[in-house]
Amino acid sequence: MLNGKHVLLIVGGGIAAFKCHDLIRELRANGARVTPVLTSAAKEFVTPMSFSILAASKVYCDLFDVNDEIQMGHIELSRMADVVVVAPATADLIAKISGGLANDLASTLLLATDKPVLVAPAMNVKMWENPSTQRNIKNLNADGIDLIGPNEGIMACGEFGLGRMAEPIEILAAIREKLSTGPLAGKHVLVTSGSTQEPLDPVRYISNYSSGKQGGAIAKALVSQGAKVTFISGPSSAEIPKGVLAIRIRTADEMLEAVKKSLPADIAIMAAAVSDWKPINISERKVKKNDSYLSELRYDQNVDILKYVSTLALGRPGLVVGFAAETENLLENGSEKLSNKGCDWILANDVSPNMEVFGGEENTITFISRNNSSNWPRMTKELVAQKLVNLIIEELC
Repeated sequence: MLNGKHVLLIVGGGIAAFKCHDLIRELRANGARVTPVLTSAAKEFVTPMSFSILAASKVYCDLFDVNDEIQMGHIELSRMADVVVVAPATADLIAKISGGLANDLASTLLLATDKPVLVAPAMNVKMWENPSTQRNIKNLNADGIDLIGPNEGIMACGEFGLGRMAEPIEILAAIREKLSTGPLAGKHVLVTSGSTQEPLDPVRYISNYSSGKQGGAIAKALVSQGAKVTFISGPSSAEIPKGVLAIRIRTADEMLEAVKKSLPADIAIMAAAVSDWKPINISERKVKKNDSYLSELRYDQNVDILKYVSTLALGRPGLVVGFAAETENLLENGSEKLSNKGCDWILANDVSPNMEVFGGEENTITFISRNNSSNWPRMTKELVAQKLVNLIIEELC
């Protein structure tokens, strides 16, 4: 959470300025106070009124507004926040920061602040690739200013490439990381969650009953202790936790690729229920009842993602935690999985129908490490998450 933290949000003049409405909502939902500053160009895309309502705050726009200077001088405004966020940061605004210009309120605040600055670039791909912009970016990096994005995708102008502003949830995660002070501050944790779906035809798939609630609870508990969390989730009924970098996937192959791209990490917690098998001969049309397709269905084994991460020769996380969904012999089956996968800890949970774990609010865990094991009492998934995170803190901190 960002309870009590104050964010000075400087909004540049670009179509991505509309995303800042959602950014303000996310910040306030996480307990932060937000003071918006709009450039003159930003007011061509969004209105001070909308930002004032969402932030429940006065919006500042003009360097030479006498009333604003009487109420709060621009120097004080630049110093009162815990962090300064520039989103969207246009090529023009980035050039001003790089060159130390101070010819409007936004650039003056950025030059006068003594607080950490986060910049979320947004511009046309050719503007981003321009040597002038890249020189300015190097200057920002040299000055200790952190960049969030840009992302790759379709621009408002129709071109494709780097230049899209980072999503609000990504910016929120960067702010949390910048301001985090918990015992896991500076730690990158990779969490997989939910189920995967392996398609049979355009309307059917192979999956399981995993709700993703346990993985989500773990990610939330990690964020509360200051960790930077990459949260890779398959289809799930659970909400994405606040403050994580969320990556949505569908199949086991997509989850594997997302995991590879998200490494390196200090800790990996593989809570997802990944399908062991996938159909090879996926039908391009809906299979009919009298079709011979089902009797001819052939399977291939998915890559074991937990084993892949646990046995990496280079870049293996310092702590790898797996889950074992079992219906019997939790200690024996969990211990065997710990040995076969090469991970450090296993949380074996009883998913028998009478336990109501899949989709439920509680879990019963047998904790297994290389040296010992213990049976945890039945508790809510939130408490399971907190207990696990406390063990991680004891182990690594």
